Formats: sequence, C-alpha cells, structure tokens
Amino acid sequence: MKEYETYSPGETYRIGCELGKEAKPGQVYTLTGDLGVGKTVFTQGFADGLGVREQVNSPTFTILQIYESGRLPLYHFDVYRIGDPEEMYEVGWEDYVWSDGVCLIEWADLIGELTEEIPPERLTEVRIEKDSARGFDYRKLLIR
Repeated sequence: MKEYETYSPGETYRIGCELGKEAKPGQVYTLTGDLGVGKTVFTQGFADGLGVREQVNSPTFTILQIYESGRLPLYHFDVYRIGDPEEMYEVGWEDYVWSDGVCLIEWADLIGELTEEIPPERLTEVRIEKDSARGFDYRKLLIR
C-alpha cells in the first residue's frame, strides 16, 4: 500500500495525474472517501495523466461519463445515487469493466459486491481521507 499526504487540491490532482500516466488497459480504479474529500479532483488529474482533453466533471446525475480523447478510453462512474448495485447492469457495467479501457469508480464502496468480482491484478483501490485538525486542504491518499 502506498500512502500520500497532500495539502492542496493541486497536489491531489498531481497524484491522480501520475496514476493516470501509469494506467494500463483493463484496469479498474475504485475511489472511496467522504463527500468533499477530492475524489473528482483526483479523477480530473487522472484523466489529465491519460491525456484526456475534454472537461472532466462528476457524472453524478448520469452515472457514467465516457472520455475517448486520451491514450486509453476512460469510463468514469459516479455511483453515489445508485440505490441498488444491480442498477449498474442497466448502464452496461460489464461492458466497461471488462474492456480494454480504464474504469474509475467514485463511491465504489456503495457497489462493493460488484467490485469484489474484479480480479485483484486489475483492481487499484484509492481511499481519500481528510483530517481537519491537519488543515482544511489536508488529504491522505491510500492506494492499494
């Protein structure tokens, strides 16, 4: 497990960017953490690392955004509003997770039973935590 500490959104973005540069076809990244910890900032950096040129926003109301301008397709899920993990099948979950693109899933803990089906060699878990005692912008990123 790797652990990073950041003290600004820009630092969180840069860690995402470095992981995006290293991403390989078929990888799935799960993002967990409380509301407002920087999951979308991390995702924007990740997309930048992949070379995505479109504006990357949280797809909260659409569940899935697809970005194809980078060196690999990026399938960005935000499952915050999913009521039942089975709803993921309605958006074609399997087609994206088992593709040669890269999946990044915000709020992945809400569909944990589905992510448990992903082989460990294809899965990278990213947990972002904040600690207000260490500063408003402080974040700890745990990557495994």
